[in-house]
Amino acid sequence: MDSILSYHMNPLTCGVARFNQALANKLNIKCLQLFSDASSSVRRPLLSIKLSEFRAEDAEKLESFADQTDIWPELSLFFHDFSDTKAEMKLLQRATTVYCGNDALFRKLQNLHHDVVLAWCPGYLFDARPFNDDAEVSVYTFGMAHKLQTDHYFHLRDLLEASNKSYAVYISAAIHEGRSLDDTFTGAYDRLVECFGERIHFLGFVSDSALFNYLQKTTFFAAFFEEGVRANNTSVNTAMHCGAAVITNLDKHSPDDLVHMDNLIDIRQCKTELPLDTSMIDSIRESGKQYAATHGWRPLIDLFERKIAVNK
Repeated sequence: MDSILSYHMNPLTCGVARFNQALANKLNIKCLQLFSDASSSVRRPLLSIKLSEFRAEDAEKLESFADQTDIWPELSLFFHDFSDTKAEMKLLQRATTVYCGNDALFRKLQNLHHDVVLAWCPGYLFDARPFNDDAEVSVYTFGMAHKLQTDHYFHLRDLLEASNKSYAVYISAAIHEGRSLDDTFTGAYDRLVECFGERIHFLGFVSDSALFNYLQKTTFFAAFFEEGVRANNTSVNTAMHCGAAVITNLDKHSPDDLVHMDNLIDIRQCKTELPLDTSMIDSIRESGKQYAATHGWRPLIDLFERKIAVNK
């Protein structure tokens, strides 16, 4: 094999993509997107697919590729499922070897090709590092992936490095409806890996329960915005409600009662160091919780009720 051909490419969102990337790593060959320009020039690819995941128009495109005998002259297949489609049958006719991911597929395909091999899909973790629970400083961050402001994280890194303390950074992501992981989070996360290197850990999409526990334990919660934090930034409000010491960025349109070194830390005003005194951090936590309480659900409901009463 000279390459692995994959329909999906993001191992964070697709199990077959994860397997394909891992197999390519183990074989020290390239994993190429099935319909990319580069894929048309390989000769001995392993096409590893689950056709039930294809969009209809892409399944038709694959069928047209199968008709072109001048590409992939020494094609092998790895089926993760089998749907009896025209595209799959045409690929079977061309393949030198057919690998099946499980016994049910093997039994189904062994009469359809002369060289069918029963295989499997091992588990694989691209990041199998233990958390640095002994780090002196921990930073947790979450929020909508397309809003990550990576420049402020580089400044945060410089401040953490200047502290001469060990630290670890943990990040979880949310994807806004109508956007995808590929076009939002992946690029931003790559920048954060560039920034923090081995000190960053990606937690994926966490539940509210996990979020609460991370916010309870972390030294700081960090969230940065294009201009400045606003009263309707729910990530910061949630972190304060849970008692986290928040690092963010303020501007002239930030709420007046958000104050640097009182109820949060403004990254822009930290020129050379972060406040790492335990009593100071605890004070910021407590003041942040008080701010969250005065900007919580009960005060908002009261606001609605007062307005309704006036309108009556």
